[in-house]
Amino acid sequence: MDNKVYQTMNNITRYMDRYYLDALIGVIPGWGDMITLFCVVPFIYFSTHVIKSIPLTLAIINNALRDILLGMIPFFIGDVIDVFHRANTKNMAMIQGFVDGNETVIKEVNRKAIQSAVVLIILLILIALMIWALVSFGSYLYSLIASILY
Repeated sequence: MDNKVYQTMNNITRYMDRYYLDALIGVIPGWGDMITLFCVVPFIYFSTHVIKSIPLTLAIINNALRDILLGMIPFFIGDVIDVFHRANTKNMAMIQGFVDGNETVIKEVNRKAIQSAVVLIILLILIALMIWALVSFGSYLYSLIASILY
């Protein structure tokens, strides 16, 4: 717990989930969810270099990508969902379970390792489709507004 990365993860969890900074940053169109993605880097580093668990790393990435996908839902719906999803809190609970040697958490993460890998691929595809849909919608709105103004 004296590890600086561990303390950084605690701070990220506190600010992003308990003070709802994740939802507030998510309001920034397009960039908000990408900014919050960088907050998962310490969790990934800790799981790969300190705990050295591939299943845990997959579960953390899985939670982060779900958070991004949910946050990308337009018209502030995704930001409201971010308030309740709390991906950083879930990631911190899994890491804490590994640090404490909680057999239930470790078994659950290891059991879901293959599922996490499959879901990871599906989430990446869904995120790419969501980006395509948002860009297409933005282009349509731009052309609509341009045709009205000119």
